[in-house]
This record gives sequence, C-alpha cells and structure tokens, in this order.
Amino acid sequence: MGAKLKRLDERITLIDGFDLGLANRTGSYVINEEELTIVETGPSMSVPHILEGLKELNLHPQDVKYIIVTHIHLDHAGGAGLLLNDCPNARVVVHPRGAKHLVDPARLIQGAKLVYGEDFDRLFEPVVPIPENRIIIKNDKETLTVGKNCTLTFYDTPGHSYHHFSIYDPVSNGIFTGDTIGVSYDESLKDVGIQLYLPSTSPNQFNPDDMLRSLERIQRLHVSKIYFGHFAESEHVDEVYKQIKQWLPQFVKVGKEAMDTQPGSVQKEVTKNLYQLIKNELRNHGVPDDHPVYEFIKLDTSVCAMGLFDYFQKQQKNR
Repeated sequence: MGAKLKRLDERITLIDGFDLGLANRTGSYVINEEELTIVETGPSMSVPHILEGLKELNLHPQDVKYIIVTHIHLDHAGGAGLLLNDCPNARVVVHPRGAKHLVDPARLIQGAKLVYGEDFDRLFEPVVPIPENRIIIKNDKETLTVGKNCTLTFYDTPGHSYHHFSIYDPVSNGIFTGDTIGVSYDESLKDVGIQLYLPSTSPNQFNPDDMLRSLERIQRLHVSKIYFGHFAESEHVDEVYKQIKQWLPQFVKVGKEAMDTQPGSVQKEVTKNLYQLIKNELRNHGVPDDHPVYEFIKLDTSVCAMGLFDYFQKQQKNR
C-alpha cells in the first residue's frame, strides 16, 4: 500500500489517513519520544495507513504507549479501538466528557449515522469499544510526560464539541487543535499559494461563543505551530486566528438568515450559501472553479450547515 508521510521535524511525522477516501483530509501525528505517542487515529479505515506509516518510520506498534484523541467524533477517534488491537501496550488519552463514549460507542454511532446516513458503514465500521482500563482521562491543564524533555499539557477547548481538548507540545511550541480552531486547506491550495482556514461548525455541540473563547485561549499561549486534524501543520498562526475570527460570524450569519427566511429548507439553504460565500472569496484570489479543493469545501459546508441548523434550533427552544 505505502503510507503517505510528511515529516514535520525530527520528532513529529504526519500520516495521511485517507479519511472518506480523500488524500489531505485527515491525519494522525506520530510523536517519536521515549514514550511513543500518536495523536488522532481517524476512523477505522485509516488504521491500516497508520500501521503502514509506523512500519516505514521503523517504529513498532507494540512500542506505542499513548494514543491521544482530541475529541471523540469518529473522523478523529473512530479507529482508536481497532488500533489498540495492534498496540497492546498503548492506552487511549481522552477528554473526561468523551471517555464513556469510547467504552460504549452506541450513542456516538447513532449520531454519526444521522450525519452520514447510508454511507456510515462504508466510512466508519467497525467502531470497536475500548476497555475502561485502557483509557486515561486528562482534565484541563493536566499533563502527560512522553519524554525526558517533553511533557504535554491538555487544555479544555470546547466550541466544536464539549468533549474537546487541545494538546500543547513544548518542544515544538506547537498545539494539536483537532477541530476547535477549524480546518486548514493549505495542503490542497499550495499549488496556487492561497491560505484558507475555516471554522468547523458540525453537529451537535457547536457553540460559536465557546469556539471564540477557545481560540483566544490558544492565542494566549503564543504557539509557533498549529497541528490541525484536517489537515497538517501551519506556522502562520496569526493568519489562522484572523481568518477564523472573520469567517465564524459569517457562518453564524448565514445560518441565522436561513432560519429566519427559509425555515423549511435550512440545511440546504445554508450549505448552498456557505459554499457560494467561500467560492466567491477563492475566486477573488484567482482559484479556478475546477480546483480540487472544492470537493473538500462541498463536503464541509454540508456538515457545517447541519451544525448551524442544530445550534439555532436549540437557541429557539431556549428562548
């Protein structure tokens, strides 16, 4: 098969998990310290890519000590249980609100089926439960020592989901942010030299105020690198913060307008309007209409629309 690897430095390597069958979509990070650590597994279909990547790095699955998942959405953590079968000495590190759903993933599966419908089995099966004794819970500001000179710190960062933390790596002065401060399309757009970072407003725990607070918390850490779940690293941290702060209110505005004017077809309307909004911006920067990035954007705007609809429904119920 052959893994697609991107060595970010002498310690950290990104393995492309080909989530949804797409390159540059979702990745797992290998931190090669004394305690071999993987951040994010992707879905179960990504596990063979991780194992192949370890092999190409001359690393052994039995040496993996920690598998960290930023949150429990299946495109980030769905393969954790399956990967454990090949990593007998590893334990999974998770947010306190996510642990029970890794032990019993029934509700997690049910929620994902609402989003992905009949494609669920093809994209995510199997979702293997994780034994409780192989789970480590990390609360806000708790740490994990993975090497003599490397102690990771966990920060509670809701907004995308309640069960989300971000992980600060002091050696690279970088942070693994999952989906909390959005999605990077840099890898897809590098041929045209455009940077694009968009918020991820997927269901069903999206909250724009929490997302902004989490972004500002990360910003106060003065990191040099952001390691995205989707996809790869960015050293343009100020540009990330700037774009997410610009796009987030626009996403919320599109959702609110659709709720007010198109109550019978909110998701369809939001998907269409978000997609057009982003496409207009990329056109202004000279990105052609047939560029492959639009495949990702179509998918992401559809899922973001579901989350915006869910958010405004809850807002209405709480009035």
